[in-house]
Amino acid sequence: MKYWKSRSIIIVLAIVLLIPVVSLSDSADRRQRPDSCTSIMVGRKASTDGSTITAHTCDGPYRTWVEIVPGKEHGGDARTAIYTGKHWTRTPDDRQSLKETGEIPQAERTYSFLNTSYPAMNEHQLAMGETTIIANRLLKSNKGLFLIEELQRVALQRCTTAREAIRLMGDLIRDYGYIDGAECLTIIDPREVWMFEVYGPGLGNQGGVWAAARIPDDHVGVSANSPRIGRINLDNPDYFMASDNIYSQARELKLWDGNEPFEVSRVYGDRSEEGRKRYLKYCRLREWWVLNALAPSLKLDAEAGDLPFSVKPDHRVSVRKVMDLYRAHYAGTPYDMIQNLGRKDPKTGTITVSNAVHPWINRRLMALFNDLVPGVIDFSRYIAINYCAYSTVIQSRSWLPDPVGGITWLAFDNPALAVRIPVFAGTRKLLDEFHVSNQKGYRTDSAAWAYRRAIRLSQPRWDKNRAVMEGVIKEYEDKAFHELPGLEERVTALLKEDREKALEVLTDYVLNFSRMVLRRYWELGDSFWPLYTDGF
Repeated sequence: MKYWKSRSIIIVLAIVLLIPVVSLSDSADRRQRPDSCTSIMVGRKASTDGSTITAHTCDGPYRTWVEIVPGKEHGGDARTAIYTGKHWTRTPDDRQSLKETGEIPQAERTYSFLNTSYPAMNEHQLAMGETTIIANRLLKSNKGLFLIEELQRVALQRCTTAREAIRLMGDLIRDYGYIDGAECLTIIDPREVWMFEVYGPGLGNQGGVWAAARIPDDHVGVSANSPRIGRINLDNPDYFMASDNIYSQARELKLWDGNEPFEVSRVYGDRSEEGRKRYLKYCRLREWWVLNALAPSLKLDAEAGDLPFSVKPDHRVSVRKVMDLYRAHYAGTPYDMIQNLGRKDPKTGTITVSNAVHPWINRRLMALFNDLVPGVIDFSRYIAINYCAYSTVIQSRSWLPDPVGGITWLAFDNPALAVRIPVFAGTRKLLDEFHVSNQKGYRTDSAAWAYRRAIRLSQPRWDKNRAVMEGVIKEYEDKAFHELPGLEERVTALLKEDREKALEVLTDYVLNFSRMVLRRYWELGDSFWPLYTDGF
């Protein structure tokens, strides 16, 4: 991987900077590009408090409405429909883009869950992150029922542990078929962390291939749109699981000759030169950044050699550290895209970055600057990006009752500039503003638009607004981490006496915290507008 190192250059910035937006053509391309999501995992013995952690950035033009789907009792002959198109809906009731692919028998009892575009956590602290992964293009199938988000939904509605969810999804893939190329799910329960990778069976075939590997309890891991599971030992079911056809399908599709060592990522991944280039450009830097940040003593190379599946961190990892990793835009490193956009000091030779640019410079301006001065911006795929729809950092905690033990720290838009709202596993409902997506036009009744408006308006004057945004994030993060221990103690005691009251207390806290944050983001947007009376 070749990156430009810092070099002396003078650039006169006489260009009007527009608020970065994603065009429809960008959106269509982005669904196919290997830069869609980043997921970080932490085992319970690697975290500071014994939590298991999974996390997810939903990077792309996906729906941003969020709801709590309640648990329910169903009749013995009930069935549930399976859909595609949910990513592109405006509200929970919008059915315009939905297509029913079929139906399956319903469970007698389903659990409540937090319904994000890629479903997040259920009432039993079972939780998932997701990343689309680069795979051999021959694998994509058009025959069957399930996309990954519907597998997640069904598993969260029916399962209580990561192993149970993996086995159920494997059965559904075998019986009903997986209709996409490849995906990774990062799955936690209060005790374990697993990585689950699924691959299509090939055009015209029904079924799928999958493998799952457990992150050791004292390790951390990352998935950033590239297959990560290597060699598997199915004689060790505590750490590995796979579909019955994991080897036979590879032979049938001529991906493996049966002689070379079997590594899932190499056999089913995209081994073409184009695939290698895509991995180096979009995926590897994020993988390295996370693993190196948590285990710097390993001295992992950003540009050479295979990165390990997981690593033991030098120090135990807090949930706030994971949140901080999701703010990464590589400032002060050779991978900072705007490091050369400034003025050179004639005496020292150092470059002071212009106050007219910010880390999330859009691709049109990148192309323009590189036309003016070739190579002045070398693209780096940040972890924190503007086209993030929403992101989650999720904790499962074995020592607390399920309703209060599971927390989804939810935020919309660019995670570097977004306050995270704690949503407990026992939360009964969310504000109405959470039920409106921001991907189909501007609306002031959308929680996600409160975030996006303030975040975009903060960026053209990043020199002034960086401290403001970082201060707001710290203010509300400090508030939550100060208040939660008392709330959790109160709710834990109340659950023994009055479960309904305990869940009401949890829900009221989430609703009130959400109101405060949304009000603050609308106010931030209002305060930024006067900065641009003479244009952006």
